[in-house]
Amino acid sequence: MHNIEPYSGWLKYYDSASDILSPFYGKEYNYDLYSDTIYGYYIDPGWDYIGSETLYVKMLFVDYDHGYAVLEFIGEWNDAVHNDVMFLKRNLVDEIQLEGVNKYILIGENVLNFHGSDDSYYEEWLEDVEDGWIVGIGFRDFVIDEMNNYNVDGYINFGGPLEITNWRTLKPMTLCQRVDELVMRRLGM
Repeated sequence: MHNIEPYSGWLKYYDSASDILSPFYGKEYNYDLYSDTIYGYYIDPGWDYIGSETLYVKMLFVDYDHGYAVLEFIGEWNDAVHNDVMFLKRNLVDEIQLEGVNKYILIGENVLNFHGSDDSYYEEWLEDVEDGWIVGIGFRDFVIDEMNNYNVDGYINFGGPLEITNWRTLKPMTLCQRVDELVMRRLGM
């Protein structure tokens, strides 16, 4: 897992360590020292800790004016034992939501497993976005299936035209606008 790096191609557009509104503002990354682990496996120092032992994140892009956030994940999304959605909601989402973010693109290519529990934090999150949305792209089919078993799909939009496999080839605002259009079309707006 140590060789799975968060996507760095958008650093010229956004860097969470340089964003004064980011929970990771001022963080210094030491790429010579691997200290964070998931189940005893070291992960790349570029990932950010949100309070969970099993799930780490990278804020790839945030546009406060338009309300967009693109978040990439690594690890096991474990709500059953570690209540990862609570850590995500309280330590990251609540912070940037105060600054106007209400549209979330969650990139789950490196989410290796999901263990569900109740859906109260997902419900709270969706209520908080009001006119916004939450979209998951790149999640593995078996992870989506498990999330669906816990009704997470009632809060996070997955699949169909939202499955944008070439997201890395797009500029961040282009990805956000494309997802926004697809969600609005899906919702019939």
